[in-house]
Amino acid sequence: MPLTADVAAQQVQERLRSLHRLIYDIEAERGRNEQCIESILRAEKAAETTSSAEDSSSSSQQQMQLKNLYKAGLTAAEQEERVLRAALSRIYEIRAIKNERRIQARHAGNKETIGCGALMKMLLSAAQTLPLHVGKVGERAPPLCGAIPADPGHIARPGDAVAALVRVSEKEENWILAEVVSWLPAQGKYEVDDIDEEQKNRHVLSKRRVVPLPLMRAEPRTDELALFPKGAVVMALYPQTTCFYRAVVNRLPACAADPYEVLFEDSSYADGYSPAERVAQRYVIAIKEGKVSLKVFILVYN
Repeated sequence: MPLTADVAAQQVQERLRSLHRLIYDIEAERGRNEQCIESILRAEKAAETTSSAEDSSSSSQQQMQLKNLYKAGLTAAEQEERVLRAALSRIYEIRAIKNERRIQARHAGNKETIGCGALMKMLLSAAQTLPLHVGKVGERAPPLCGAIPADPGHIARPGDAVAALVRVSEKEENWILAEVVSWLPAQGKYEVDDIDEEQKNRHVLSKRRVVPLPLMRAEPRTDELALFPKGAVVMALYPQTTCFYRAVVNRLPACAADPYEVLFEDSSYADGYSPAERVAQRYVIAIKEGKVSLKVFILVYN
């Protein structure tokens, strides 16, 4: 059932009210956590003093007190985590509602034309605000988090960003940034739109010609295995363009907000590679072998 503008607005307002309450809850839980930490630090200092005085009876009692304080601190931290995750869920729900309305507007023919400069800013913002995977201890990053590929049976949803291999001439094919319009199960193909609306191109492509982009960013400090290693050959979105080209990872992100540093294959340079470029996690994906142009065609957007 289509999501009307009024219903969408109501749903967003409900989640914003819930998020507002959760923000206050987060502050309250953080305050309790700080008190727990201060109590633990005081107890540890007292235990050190007692230990140096060799008072075994007092030391035993303080060790028990410390143990109870650690348990209380762990409980408080877990509660703060639950509230934080609840707040993140509300944010993701709001994003999903707004994205659904945008897709419906596009299907209704209300597609807004975006200039090249605005498009580049939009792509950068989309990369910077891509949800960050915050896993629990020992939890592995899920598919489509950072460099983790999609499951074999994964079907991208309408509105998802993908890299799509399209024919641009009789002899040339390019990987472009595109958005899924629909999945055609009877044909086993995707219908996608070129993200560059000035091109006004829609393509029907087999699944092997479509690579879903990450749905979440990886945190390098906790999900190192969800990043491409240095020296990996990848496809990366060339800066200020909407095309993917082969590149080599030169430097990994140091934190979740950092981009990769990559070297694009470019025969116009003596060593065969362009100077280092910075590309967001969202736009660095595993390469698919095939008829991929190795030459970097730089598209200048005025």
